[in-house]
Amino acid sequence: MPRLNRMPLAIHQGPTQARKKMSAAQVIANYERLSALTVQMREAAEYGKWEELISIEKQCDSLVAATKMIDSETSLDEATRLQKNKLIQKILSDEDKIRRLTHDWMEQLQNQITSNRQEMRLQKTYGSSAD
Repeated sequence: MPRLNRMPLAIHQGPTQARKKMSAAQVIANYERLSALTVQMREAAEYGKWEELISIEKQCDSLVAATKMIDSETSLDEATRLQKNKLIQKILSDEDKIRRLTHDWMEQLQNQITSNRQEMRLQKTYGSSAD
């Protein structure tokens, strides 16, 4: 029995076609992973888990860099391009929610810092209330 019958389909298609399919699959896999990470980031922001959000954001940064390289070199068929666009829309939607949540948190933090500064100035000017 010839060994060619046992070879994976990608080898039968030739190395260039196999690489294109692998690259397209990797592009989609990366966008799916980015989408999952942005969901985790959104959930962390919703629950005020800021350290977790930062940690996940670092993972996203690395994955975005890897995805840019693969994506720029990969041709996608129409169905795969539509799938990629749908994932990007989901990622952008989640990022918008994260941005709103972090903006609100930053405003609260800024108000708290301002309030603390005013309290410190009053204490410095008039002394502590325990005196």
